[in-house]
Amino acid sequence: GHHRHQDRPIDMEYRVLGRSGLKVSLITLGTMNFAAEGFFDKVGTVSVKDARRMVDVAVDHGVNLLDTSNIYSWGKSEEALGEILPAHSDQLLVGTKVRFGMGKGPNEGGLSRFHIIHECEASLRRLKRPHIDIYYLHEWDGLTPIEETMEALDTLVKHGKVRYLACSNFSGWHIMKALMAADKHGWQRFCCQQIHYSVESRDAENELAPIALDQGVGIQVWSPLAGGLLSGKFRKDAPPPQLSRHLNGWGEPPIRDEARLYRIIDVLVEVGAAHGVPAAQVALAWLAGRPGVASLIVGARTESQLKDNLAGAALVLTAEERQRLDDVSQPPLLYPYWHQANTAADRFSAADLALHLPHIESRKARL
Repeated sequence: GHHRHQDRPIDMEYRVLGRSGLKVSLITLGTMNFAAEGFFDKVGTVSVKDARRMVDVAVDHGVNLLDTSNIYSWGKSEEALGEILPAHSDQLLVGTKVRFGMGKGPNEGGLSRFHIIHECEASLRRLKRPHIDIYYLHEWDGLTPIEETMEALDTLVKHGKVRYLACSNFSGWHIMKALMAADKHGWQRFCCQQIHYSVESRDAENELAPIALDQGVGIQVWSPLAGGLLSGKFRKDAPPPQLSRHLNGWGEPPIRDEARLYRIIDVLVEVGAAHGVPAAQVALAWLAGRPGVASLIVGARTESQLKDNLAGAALVLTAEERQRLDDVSQPPLLYPYWHQANTAADRFSAADLALHLPHIESRKARL
């Protein structure tokens, strides 16, 4: 493909994806709203024409990875990319996913060998590409033996249909079980996990961030602004923004403590004001500095929103600002982590500290 003219210098940061040699832009462009319909138009519908412009803007800012899934509007997002991609260099990376039901039949969902290979071929047809750069298991399937799933993925890599493997929304033991099966048989392993993580939602720090460091399964964050909740547009005593997906039944992530959410937003807004930037950029910058994080998936309804979020990749927070954000959002340690904090801290690795370090820092500050 031809290279588009760069009308500005690229200051995008590129990070190695987990334990691989693949470099990905700190910002990934999410395409869930491309040609969205049905359930998916809750995130707003971006026409193929507007989507083409979004991709152009993202690429001009140095984004080299586009994220989609077969389930996004049941193939419509992939088809939109299939229309848009020919205008771009074949160096532009595309990730898509498999797991969710693509029809009513008994084998039209899950992670069986049958379904994985069937859906990979369907995705390639829609994307109009010879291979998928990163192929994600979109969710866990507890009914299929993990060996069957990992062998099917390995076969796709060996046949040249897929380049890199990843998982999404797996728990710690799910990832370790999959890696153990891959290592035992000499199959390709995951280099990436696509997970939800934000300053508001820090559950990933319990197991998934330590695994990122220990096992080289880099973190790619979906919904780093919590579906717009951390944009700074939601304030305690103000009416919520009209276009919010949170007002029309999009319940991810669940908000369990509204008072805490607004305390976090207040700090995001204050830190943003000190830098002269929106709260959203602060939320992205906080994530970019967390252990194991490789890339943040940003979607947008408008070009200006996209440019705002792209700028978040360049924001640098001070140690004090990070500490304020850590302290206002710090969840309590669950078992066994509180026991480890009390009795095992003398022998923590860097992977353990991915969870424990903010707790140790805030304890020091209190003493």
